[in-house]
Amino acid sequence: MELFIQLAYLLSAGLFLFGLKRLSSPATARGGNVMSSAGMLIAVAVTLLHRDIVDFRTILIAVAVGSLIGALAARFVKMTAMPQMVGIFNGFGGGASAIVAAAEFFAIAAAADGAGKGDAGTHVSILLGTLIGGVTLTGSFVAFGKLQGIVTGRPVTYPYQKTISLLIFLVIIALAVVTVAVQPASWIFIIFLCLSLLIGVLLVIPIGGADMPVVISLLNSYSGLAASAAGFVVENMILIIAGALVGASGLILTAIMCKAMNRSLANVVFGAFGTGDAAPGAAAGAGDSTVREVSSEEAAMILGFAKSAIIVPGYGMAVAQAQHQVREMADLLENRGVSVKYAIHPVAGRMPGHMNVLLAEANVPYDHLADMDDINPEFERADAVFVLGANDVVNPAARNDTSSPIYGMPILDVDKAGHVIVVKRSMNPGFAGIENPLFFLKNTSMLFGDAQKVTASLVTEIKEL
Repeated sequence: MELFIQLAYLLSAGLFLFGLKRLSSPATARGGNVMSSAGMLIAVAVTLLHRDIVDFRTILIAVAVGSLIGALAARFVKMTAMPQMVGIFNGFGGGASAIVAAAEFFAIAAAADGAGKGDAGTHVSILLGTLIGGVTLTGSFVAFGKLQGIVTGRPVTYPYQKTISLLIFLVIIALAVVTVAVQPASWIFIIFLCLSLLIGVLLVIPIGGADMPVVISLLNSYSGLAASAAGFVVENMILIIAGALVGASGLILTAIMCKAMNRSLANVVFGAFGTGDAAPGAAAGAGDSTVREVSSEEAAMILGFAKSAIIVPGYGMAVAQAQHQVREMADLLENRGVSVKYAIHPVAGRMPGHMNVLLAEANVPYDHLADMDDINPEFERADAVFVLGANDVVNPAARNDTSSPIYGMPILDVDKAGHVIVVKRSMNPGFAGIENPLFFLKNTSMLFGDAQKVTASLVTEIKEL
């Protein structure tokens, strides 16, 4: 029986690894997700059979409730709210790990002699699971609030903020040392848990809305680390492996996104960058620069008679749910002999892969999507670029203005194209709250309006060419 259990766990771990590998490409991501889900199903089923943890009726009820919630979320949560939902999922994952660790602690504390599993190694695992899980839970809910608009997207700062956070963290460390060194006391652990929840709030509150994609990725990593710690607590190898994979992949993704913004992780966490809710009119024109507005008919002519066109999707496309109209417009252009590609910036949108998910929903061919490094050399040769709701990731100030907060951040070089058409609702700044000189260049035309309505109008105009 034990050999069967270990072989099943080995099979699950293999499915996790191969599933994660397939998630690296949009073309294989769906299959990778199914593969990883199958691995988790095997792991859960084998663990339940092996440990006989609870009555199966309870398990079936939990599965039914969870499946219903998941199905409703998949059906009714809009694609624009995917970042918030991912944040919530991260929080629930961390919270579950914290609950497992806390339950084990109180089980040990309730034991008459405090021996057995109550050794130092077990307590360290419990405390790590509680700390990381608690931080992930509250931090993720703050990130959700910022993305949802419940909490201001601006960095929330106050005097001696870093000092206070450091002191709280030192108290957490002191409580952990006391818990490991002496007989565990429930009241000490409860204080430890409450401070862990508090530090999660304090870590995310001062981070600006523009950095939420990195925060979500980092919290995803935390949820994996918390799960791995919980695996040590309950002595379950497959939970340790799964948590380590999530933790490592989340950290790698976080590093990639920080590199894409030319910023360190410390700067993201402590830099208080990005407002997320700048006031209207904050992005007025630079000096005597003027904005060149274009009509839908003129924009359709520019795109329709181009030899090559590049579409740059941004959060504005997500808000307006315009991806289907964008796909229809691209099909019409290709039927006219126009070469069409999509330029994807690593931090476009509000979570990693946000634009890829939206375009995949509209069945945009995967080979039409190009990463920033691959597409940037092609902008100089492009006749037209269609920027749909993107702002900070196409801001040339990152290249030219040493005083800009985003100076040095790699961007999509759209300003080098023959003609740039930018679709925006207004001249307000993007999520980072920074003015974009692109809008005032001679080769840029502004097309104001809701992204879905504007693109639908372009579809009509292109059909009439």
